[in-house]
Amino acid sequence: MVIAQELLAQIVEHALSEAPNECCGVIAFGELAGERRAARVHPARNAAASPLRFEIDPREVLELHNRIEAEGLSLGAIYHSHTRTAPYPSQTDINFAQSWPGVEWLIVGLAGEEPAVRSYLIDGAVVSEVVVEVAPAGSEQAAR
Repeated sequence: MVIAQELLAQIVEHALSEAPNECCGVIAFGELAGERRAARVHPARNAAASPLRFEIDPREVLELHNRIEAEGLSLGAIYHSHTRTAPYPSQTDINFAQSWPGVEWLIVGLAGEEPAVRSYLIDGAVVSEVVVEVAPAGSEQAAR
């Protein structure tokens, strides 16, 4: 995943502001010079309001998905936070990911002294880490 510094900061700030509950949202991807990268962050409301799991209302998911497509972008990642554990997919995350094949899972871990961010592709029970490459400021505007 290639993501601009300010977009990543927006996600981390969302995670910190929602603690002790998990935050959640989606990341729209676009293309820049043939490279797929994060273009927009769309925070969502955690309907579960829980420190142990997140849930996005299906109507909100549809609204966000429609907004992303209207921008000429695609749903590239779902993000959420783990307030008590490292940023690695839980079994709940793995089960939920089955409904979203090909979508990355960016997780912000808040258990350490500093927030930690990692991203994964989840295919069945197989979890593969995806490198998070932080791009210079302003680079998200060019992704389309």
